Amino acid sequence: MAQRWMWIAWPAFLMAAVLEMVVFAFVDPSELHWRGQPLEMSALGVYTIAFFLFWAITMVSSFLTTMLAMSPFEVNRCPVPPDQRPAECASRCPPKA
Repeated sequence: MAQRWMWIAWPAFLMAAVLEMVVFAFVDPSELHWRGQPLEMSALGVYTIAFFLFWAITMVSSFLTTMLAMSPFEVNRCPVPPDQRPAECASRCPPKA
């Protein structure tokens, strides 16, 4: 499971860094406005918040890709050992090989 989380977090981190560089190559943080008012944050604060927003968005994308890449067996397998399964689980889940 930890490996799967790294499949999600690491590419998202790299893409957030790329997005940060691309966006702030064209946008000056001191000229940003929110609801008609200038932002009361330092440039470093804007960079930090933007990076974590980009990271969160790209993590969602990576998470969806990872989940959609799972096989039907991985999605539908019963996590309980065969001898401890309740009756309703035993009828839906074939025993593990």
